[in-house]
Amino acid sequence: MELELHFPVTSAMEGLRDGRFDFVAGAAHATLVAFPHWRGARLLAALARHMYWFLVLRADIGARRGDVEAVRGLRIGAAPGVDLGLRGLLRAAGIDPERDHVLIGPVPGTDQPSVSFGVTAAEALAAGRIDGFWANGMGAEVAVRSGAGTIVLDVRRGDGPAAARDFTFPALVTTEERIDREPEVAAAAVRAVARAQTVLREDPEAAREIGRRLFPPMEAELIAELIRRDVPYYDAAITPEIVGGLNAFAQDAGLLDRDVPYDGVVATQFAQLWHM
Repeated sequence: MELELHFPVTSAMEGLRDGRFDFVAGAAHATLVAFPHWRGARLLAALARHMYWFLVLRADIGARRGDVEAVRGLRIGAAPGVDLGLRGLLRAAGIDPERDHVLIGPVPGTDQPSVSFGVTAAEALAAGRIDGFWANGMGAEVAVRSGAGTIVLDVRRGDGPAAARDFTFPALVTTEERIDREPEVAAAAVRAVARAQTVLREDPEAAREIGRRLFPPMEAELIAELIRRDVPYYDAAITPEIVGGLNAFAQDAGLLDRDVPYDGVVATQFAQLWHM
């Protein structure tokens, strides 16, 4: 098994479609960029529950926690595909990026496939190249610890419009072709996710040693604390309700034109492996 950090998630899904990757761990809705109407791909398991990105703004703006209105007139960095979550959230909050002069675009320095978007976004924020960013917990933590940023929205924990919490979630994705050809490999991948979630729930510190093998030193030392906070959301199950929220968001974002049945999105034959 080889792991590769590939940015952005939309490109990773295209790599899955084209046979470059066997599995992709990323935002569930991004699958639709490469697999229209879910044809040819299935979600195997949830890596965690709920939309997992944070809105971080420059500390000197003085925005209060939960104040979505603070984005008006600002430059917000967001990765391709990930930006759809922010745009949907703003629409749900009654904010029109064009009317309200919210510029949402790439972060300078994130044009390489192996880049850590969150950390690079935190660096761009500190340098004043952007006014805020929409990214994962690692980027948010780096920005807050440096003093450059303040977390304004943590949607997973209830900030912002309630519906936004279930727009998307991190998932393990593979192709229907792989499931048909190598069902035992797909099953092993699901068991590995469920087992990893169990281990991390019991001992978040286990992530520190693993992180040292995979990440630069700064991120490796932060990972255990981030996982400790997210432990309540570690659940591999993908329920019909979760898919309902995903379907609704994908239609609002223009990725779908109709609902897709639960078993057309999820590889339900592996559901018994979600809780081992």
